[in-house]
Amino acid sequence: MHPFSYTKAADTRQALDAGRDGGRYIAGGTTLVDLMRETVERPRTLVDISGLPLREIVVTRRGGLRIGALVRMSEAATHRGVRALFPVISQALELSASAQLRNMATIGGNIMQRTRCTYFRDVTAACNKREAGSGCAALHGVNRTHAILGTSDDCVATHPSDVAVAFAALEATVVLLGPDGERTVPFANFLLKPGSTPNREQALRRGELITAVEIPALPRPLKSGYLKVRDRQSYEFALTSAAVALHIRGGVIHAAKVAAGGVGTVPWKLPAVERELIGKRPSNTLWAKAAERAADGARPLQHNRFKVELLKRTVERQLRVVGGGK
Repeated sequence: MHPFSYTKAADTRQALDAGRDGGRYIAGGTTLVDLMRETVERPRTLVDISGLPLREIVVTRRGGLRIGALVRMSEAATHRGVRALFPVISQALELSASAQLRNMATIGGNIMQRTRCTYFRDVTAACNKREAGSGCAALHGVNRTHAILGTSDDCVATHPSDVAVAFAALEATVVLLGPDGERTVPFANFLLKPGSTPNREQALRRGELITAVEIPALPRPLKSGYLKVRDRQSYEFALTSAAVALHIRGGVIHAAKVAAGGVGTVPWKLPAVERELIGKRPSNTLWAKAAERAADGARPLQHNRFKVELLKRTVERQLRVVGGGK
């Protein structure tokens, strides 16, 4: 680990001033500290924001949610309002990491976490995400766990967050505070696909701080859930996952929100699947037909071609679990 200075922000203004001067924000530290130990990250200044008043979960009058950036994953997972309104969020959180990490890690830190690509974490390997222009060792290396959607010739690393998949499906918004004031960014635009600049991962401006994630009110009744497929039952990242939310009224699907994880360079919204569902009656035939669209645009690599079929089956299964049918 390289030397660094440390300061604890007493309030939001102090945090923003330190961030504008190049300080890196830290709260739970469950990702950043690991990367510093591995010398992947070498911040000169850490700004501890754990004391800021960003720990509230608010249920809005219309039935949406506002989750403060410093809410612990375990707190959000067990919150009565989260569990009642959006089980998909609770389930995604409970299937993440370990109980110990969930008690430390924050919602803001979770969506900001960096890839688990082994080449990114190996400072001797070529990685455009770590060092722009150095190449991508995963393209022709061992790439079984890498992305098949949203990739480029410069990067094929997946985004590791489970709850980010739920946020993507539910069309959440990220609330940011910076030197120029507050702004909101749709979740779909907050995490950036690699393109030719994989080292730029979020739509953050210099010194900006995540203050909350907002989930809009959706039509009721709403059924939702999260399915994670992985090599082992616990403490493992997804090979594929599916977040599904369905509004079914009068035996017809009136709204469908679907996203996938473990297969994209960012949490991957599946609008083609959603379009197949709207206006239809739940059935096993419908789930299978809609899930066929889940891998549209996929570009599998040498070792992860299995993810194409696995993704379709994962989406089909979760549609059936959430939506029922015959």
